[in-house]
Amino acid sequence: MYTWGMSDNYDLIVIGGGSGGLAAAQRAAEYGARVLLAESGRLGGTCVNVGCVPKKVMWNAAEIASSVHDAEGYGFHIVGATNDWSALKRTRDAYIERLNGIYERNLLNRKVELVRGYARFAGPHTVHVAGRTVTAPHIVIATGGAPILPLIPGAEHGITSDGFFELKHRPERVAIVGSGYVAVEFAGIFAALGTSVTLAVRAETVLKSFDSMLGEAALNRLREDGVRVYTNVRMAEVQRVGSAFEIILRDERRIGPVDTVLWAIGRAPSVEGLGLDAAGVELNAYGYVSTDKYQTTNVPGVHAIGDVTGRAQLTPVAIAAGRRLSDRVFGGQTERHLSYENIPTVIFTHPPIGTVGLSEAAARDEYGDAAVKVYNSSFVPLYHALTTRKPRAMMKLVTVGPDEKIVGLHMIGEGADEMLQGFAVAVRMGASKKDFDDTVAIHPTSAEEFVTMR
Repeated sequence: MYTWGMSDNYDLIVIGGGSGGLAAAQRAAEYGARVLLAESGRLGGTCVNVGCVPKKVMWNAAEIASSVHDAEGYGFHIVGATNDWSALKRTRDAYIERLNGIYERNLLNRKVELVRGYARFAGPHTVHVAGRTVTAPHIVIATGGAPILPLIPGAEHGITSDGFFELKHRPERVAIVGSGYVAVEFAGIFAALGTSVTLAVRAETVLKSFDSMLGEAALNRLREDGVRVYTNVRMAEVQRVGSAFEIILRDERRIGPVDTVLWAIGRAPSVEGLGLDAAGVELNAYGYVSTDKYQTTNVPGVHAIGDVTGRAQLTPVAIAAGRRLSDRVFGGQTERHLSYENIPTVIFTHPPIGTVGLSEAAARDEYGDAAVKVYNSSFVPLYHALTTRKPRAMMKLVTVGPDEKIVGLHMIGEGADEMLQGFAVAVRMGASKKDFDDTVAIHPTSAEEFVTMR
């Protein structure tokens, strides 16, 4: 039993009850550690409350809207089908509330002590929370991040991704500013559900940190779905025009009027008020908590996981890092840590994007042009053989060396979100193009294209 023995002394203190913090706390408790978890808000963090879970619900609604549009091609005659945003919000919010309760019961079942309040370091291994002073030899910072606003006049007129989930009614006109996955996901959701969408991006394309094929294809699909795109955007201010808003650009272009402006320009680590100076914890140049490969900061026994570290800001990454940390500290697995290579990612655009490994450009930078061979496929999925829409699915395999080891796998198309997980296992295990070629295809599917490319 890992315990210091006194009521306010613990084996592990976790600051933050998001996905990573919950995972670390519960895994440590399974090993017999005495754990305190401090959380001031709703359990589950960004992902459960204002991120991937409610976003996926909204994406599902948008997919249903697309299916209603496609239904006539399959002999269905659906008249007058509309989405009730308010009803959808009520059922979505009730589902999230149930999840909050499940997380709290899971902590109780594992005997993790939950303290409601803001935690602040008073020293390297001492924390003030809810009027108490508690100590532990190991403390995990898992406070996540929060969306940011641009530093321009009138920015307060817009909402962030958090505000998206507070909307009681669907706006008729929306301008989304950003080029990352949040911007393109919300643009697709709004457009599918009937909102007139304008997307403003800083450069020429979107999803610039991914393979170029994906960003170009996603932007083309948004345009096909009626999204108006402004490129090379430099904002000057946001002005109220009656009950609506306009975004004024530095080149004097105007975006709007729109009912809602949504900022999707990035996130910042939630470190303010943590008292990191009192603990001696260092931040990197971008304000994130610096850690080594074991998720440990410059202060022995003080760790950080998830978005607050700025490394691969994805919920499964935070969970994996938290569990591995507790495996190492409390489970005796001394070298256990998370590898940040070949992390699969799905972007819930319409259709979804799946990607794992290196982009083509990154592979050429790392291995040289001569060592890289790329395979591409573009086709209209069988589903759309009978629909009026004819969107193309696009796939890419990036291989290196004489054995053509697959170092990157990228796709945009229906089913990408579900098929990627299995292919990610293959990439992580070092599969070659020949391994894919020697795998019998499942027909007729889109997935079979990955094992039949020439």
